[in-house]
Amino acid sequence: MNRVGSYHIKPFSKFRRNITLIIHEGWRKHATHELLELDVTQGKQLIKQYKETTGNPLSFTGWIVKCAAQALSEHKQLNAYRKGRKIYYFDDVDVPIPIERKINGEDVPMAYIIRRTTEKSLEDITKEINQAINQTPDGNKQLLGRKSYTWLERFALTSPLILQKLLIRVVRNRPLLRKKYMGTLAVTAVGMKGKITGWIIPMGGTTTILIVVAGIMKKPRVINDEILVRDILHVTITTDHDLIDGGPLARFTERFIELIEQGYSIPKP
Repeated sequence: MNRVGSYHIKPFSKFRRNITLIIHEGWRKHATHELLELDVTQGKQLIKQYKETTGNPLSFTGWIVKCAAQALSEHKQLNAYRKGRKIYYFDDVDVPIPIERKINGEDVPMAYIIRRTTEKSLEDITKEINQAINQTPDGNKQLLGRKSYTWLERFALTSPLILQKLLIRVVRNRPLLRKKYMGTLAVTAVGMKGKITGWIIPMGGTTTILIVVAGIMKKPRVINDEILVRDILHVTITTDHDLIDGGPLARFTERFIELIEQGYSIPKP
């Protein structure tokens, strides 16, 4: 009797290799994790009302991005990268998000960066995300939103593994390049791909702050001394402790929660 059973073999693609490199880079960070439960009841209702009135859906992920970017713009000491004994602080909040596409039968997460997020409305962000989702992917690239690539991007995506590792080291120590190619605040909505109960703990990520959005569950909450059933979103905030201490992180988190739970930026129809 064959104890192994049937199986098939697929190559470890260049896309998976690139993802492995990024994950390995995230391990270098002295990461801290916050596990949050956010009441998104009002936000979901407002998004639903907007669609029913206008016929145009708003991106739930885009809303999380907008709230996170606004909170970060109000606490810019977190919107930073380190270079040796210097810290670079940025005014613009650029938010990379992963968008899954199928290339040659393989599900590939492709990166897209929403630039100057705080200057855009939620409608603008929704439109931008939809355009990226509908963009025809190039099988030789792993970035969306770019019609042409710089030599550095082409080199990073197609060079041999040993050269890619060298390039990551170069970018790691250059805050301006990191901001340009990686943004500063990443948001990944894993829970939008399936019903996930609880939190997801990431490896660390390449940005100073990484927000991982998991699933929504109905849970009881005490509001005005009443127990009500609310829609609760599970979110993990992972930060680089080399740059962010508890006090600034707590203030950023408090503002982020406040924006989410008041339905910030969702337009009235």
